[in-house]
Amino acid sequence: MKLSHFEFELPEELLAIYPAEHRDESRLMVLNKAAGTIEHKQFKDVINYFDEGDVLMLNDTKVFPARMFGNKEKTGARIEVFLLRELNAENRLWDVLVDPARKIRIGNKLFFGEDDSLVAEVIDNTTSRGRTLRFLFDGSYEAFRAKLLELGQTPLPKAIAREVEPSDTERYQTIYAKNEGAVAAPSAGLHFSKHLLKRLEIKGVDFAKMTLHVGLGTFSAVEVEDLSKHKMDSEQIVIPEKTAVMINKAKKEKRRICAVGTTVMRTVESSVSSKQELNAFEGWTNKFLFPPHEFSIANAMITNFHLPKSTLLMQAAAFGGYDFIMEAYKVAIKEGYKFSTYGDAMLII
Repeated sequence: MKLSHFEFELPEELLAIYPAEHRDESRLMVLNKAAGTIEHKQFKDVINYFDEGDVLMLNDTKVFPARMFGNKEKTGARIEVFLLRELNAENRLWDVLVDPARKIRIGNKLFFGEDDSLVAEVIDNTTSRGRTLRFLFDGSYEAFRAKLLELGQTPLPKAIAREVEPSDTERYQTIYAKNEGAVAAPSAGLHFSKHLLKRLEIKGVDFAKMTLHVGLGTFSAVEVEDLSKHKMDSEQIVIPEKTAVMINKAKKEKRRICAVGTTVMRTVESSVSSKQELNAFEGWTNKFLFPPHEFSIANAMITNFHLPKSTLLMQAAAFGGYDFIMEAYKVAIKEGYKFSTYGDAMLII
């Protein structure tokens, strides 16, 4: 398929700037692939589509405050530094994005905090905006990480064009977030409240937790028309043994197995055996899912409404069927559904 197949006009007012007041009261569009039907619900109604023994696969990654602002030595120019991943803990090396990138060269130093309590030196160029930084900090590793947390901001996507607010610390995080390492939230999971999860648990629905630390791969723009030539950046994943056992049992019993989000779908599709079973795995994935694709594990999916030409939309189209998803997006625009990270949700069954 071509990049241009995923272009559509998204009215600016449909881009969610804030989440719904209550997590589980965002809107929910339900797509039934077999029947070809579209229903309009509230997210908490999702419980009606799952029974005892069904499985919700959840990404338990935790977002860290990855956006920092520093000043360049001598000129004092304000530079945004977006932490992507730690390359070497001992030497405090980090893979980052900088903006504006044209001003940042190897050898430059950046100063952070009102008292310049943290300094970083640029030691390599990785991409047009990418740099490798070595942080210079007197103190223990724990004190260094605490300083990063102190100076960092919640990394809201650029599409949410406003300043970070205190409420974002909680709302830009799933309630089951556990393993720190993501620079963006797995947005489909943001709709689950503690109350809704408890109701699902009482109903007998199982939760299979795994980790994909959302990084550059998930939100990088596709810049080639031929999708088969797009290369995803690698992201770290963990599928515990007990998770694989739970999912394979449910698959054998022909239960509903739902991927909560595109990150979960990419995680499980990255570790499928020749018998079409899920393998436990710890490592990296650069899996890119776009139509056509035969899915091996999940038979249902919860996802948000995504931006034009995004890899997230392409994956939803691969699972739901290109024509059906694009038709659903037309309906969503007509009905005023909210798009992107803080927007409404879709259940594909």
